[in-house]
Amino acid sequence: MTSKLSALLPDLSPWRSSRDFRLLWVQGLVTYFGSFMAMIALPLQIKDLTGSPFAVGVMGAVELVPLVVFGLYGGALADSVDRRKVILLTEAGLGLLAVILLVNAALPTPLLWPLYVVAAGVSALAGLQRPALDSLMARIVPHDQLTAAAALNALRWQMGAIAGPALAGLVVAYAGHATAYATTVGAFAVSVLLCLRLSPAPPARDAEKPSLRSIAEGARYAWSRPVLLGTYAIDLAAMFFAYPNTIFPFLADDLDAEWSLGLMYAAGSVGSLLLSLTSGWTTRVRRHGLFVVFGAAGWGLAIAAAGWFSQVWLVLLCLAFAGAGDMLSGLGRSTIWNQTIPEGLRGRLAGIEVLSYSVGPQLGQVRAGAMAGWTGTRPAIWSGGLACLASVGLLAAVLPKLLTYDSATDEDARRRRAAREAATDPVA
Repeated sequence: MTSKLSALLPDLSPWRSSRDFRLLWVQGLVTYFGSFMAMIALPLQIKDLTGSPFAVGVMGAVELVPLVVFGLYGGALADSVDRRKVILLTEAGLGLLAVILLVNAALPTPLLWPLYVVAAGVSALAGLQRPALDSLMARIVPHDQLTAAAALNALRWQMGAIAGPALAGLVVAYAGHATAYATTVGAFAVSVLLCLRLSPAPPARDAEKPSLRSIAEGARYAWSRPVLLGTYAIDLAAMFFAYPNTIFPFLADDLDAEWSLGLMYAAGSVGSLLLSLTSGWTTRVRRHGLFVVFGAAGWGLAIAAAGWFSQVWLVLLCLAFAGAGDMLSGLGRSTIWNQTIPEGLRGRLAGIEVLSYSVGPQLGQVRAGAMAGWTGTRPAIWSGGLACLASVGLLAAVLPKLLTYDSATDEDARRRRAAREAATDPVA
């Protein structure tokens, strides 16, 4: 019984084998808690200053373009410079933006426009940083531990996503915006100190400088690989059709359960966390494309059920199942990306990955809101879930190599494994 239970627990091999992984894991956890302080305080401060839902919504608009532009450029940058420097400098930049929020909040009459400027700046720096972070993972973690590393990173994010907002809400409510921003500044200071201890991660000797041509080269590579294309397309479709978070307040009203709104937002993270805590079995699977397809299909089916049921506890249970499905799909995507993409293209493809999992939810919120205005809240949710299920099935049929992907036999995965072994072989 004990051995069966231990087989389900998360695989800690990356934590034991890689010092840099341990540093990044702790650094990321500290950053998440600090970031959630600002993520909660910033829109609340805009609300307090304006009293306008539209003014709060504008923050999402000013974040989208910098994320797209700098995410693509950040991918090219990660392939041409030391990734450690990119992570360190962007983390320091995020800390300085938190200082601006703190100074503004301490003014007798805080200003509105700096809040939008900082929101855009955070989005730009996050776009620059994320490809460097994502592309570094395949370098610091052994090839056969990449799925375990993805599960541990997801567990870290879920800990921040569940506890961070709750703690941030209490701090803002009882201590004010300035205290929340001061906490964010402190978190980034600790994060920078941890980043200073990371090993250098220099680019290849023949690495190109960031340019439109180098970005296009990464896009052409992704387009030529059906397995990669399938991971991007399925994630985009799943989020576009079945990301109803923006209309949860209306769903809570429809169910006559306004008290459940916070639980609706947390349920997906709870489901993801439960899968992460029992993810030991995933490290023994080689068919990661099945994770992507079945996880996304499970997400769509669970969202459809959440829109169909009228009992609030069933809705919350469905949202938790949806989070577990999304987590499973995310594990498959992350593993395939790290197992197959060449080191010289890793940053640029990570930039494309940033777009695939950030633009989808943004567009999905627009779809859900527009559909709810036309058909009503619950039909907008269950029809989106069914559309997600259908689109995942169609994409799996059009891109069958994703379903048949096997890390032991796929040519790109074998080349990546050989390159990794050669790079770590002291004789070589």
